[in-house]
Amino acid sequence: MKIKKKLLATTNSFAFLPLRLGVGVAMAGHGAQKLFGWFGGHGLEGTAQFFAENLGLHPGLLMAALAGGAEFFGGLLLIVGLMTRLSGLSIVGTMAVAIITVHPNAYFSSNSGMEYPLLILLASLSLVIGGGGALSMDRKLGRSAS
Repeated sequence: MKIKKKLLATTNSFAFLPLRLGVGVAMAGHGAQKLFGWFGGHGLEGTAQFFAENLGLHPGLLMAALAGGAEFFGGLLLIVGLMTRLSGLSIVGTMAVAIITVHPNAYFSSNSGMEYPLLILLASLSLVIGGGGALSMDRKLGRSAS
């Protein structure tokens, strides 16, 4: 019960709501590109091939499924504020890998740099630290876990 209480603990502040919604929508969209080919993405097979051939992430299919899953499902969970800390942590890990493998040689996005994934990483880290805040399922469930 202690773990559940710690994972769901959060404030009644609205400060995390814009972060949850912004990161959640962006990540769910990126995950949908990787998993389903929506929004101009290449789908799981295309992403797997890119991961294996261009990034050296093997097995490509597993790595693409993990990245796409963390982004898509993590994003959806952030939008509703459910398991905010865990979903935020999965996005932190995914963005760290993206920075190291895809964007290590430049900072600014205009040069294919790490600026965007770093901002997503830091925003997600803020949610890991602070929780879902007001209007989150974590807040509602956390009250009943007391």
